Amino acid sequence: MSTFITTFIACIITAVVVFFFSRWMFKNELKKNPPINEKMIRAMFREMGRKPNEAQIRRIMKNINDSYK
Repeated sequence: MSTFITTFIACIITAVVVFFFSRWMFKNELKKNPPINEKMIRAMFREMGRKPNEAQIRRIMKNINDSYK
């Protein structure tokens, strides 16, 4: 019975550690290689028929980067 409890607790601890490590790695990778960049935002604005100014692009990039934190 004691071995079962020890194994169960070890599995729970391992699962928690792996979860937080994976989350940290994923956020770190998103900071290094964001899924969207300024060129893509400009292209989206052009598709909509608008010419964005730098303030709009910076605001959008800031919102995206803040969502990774």
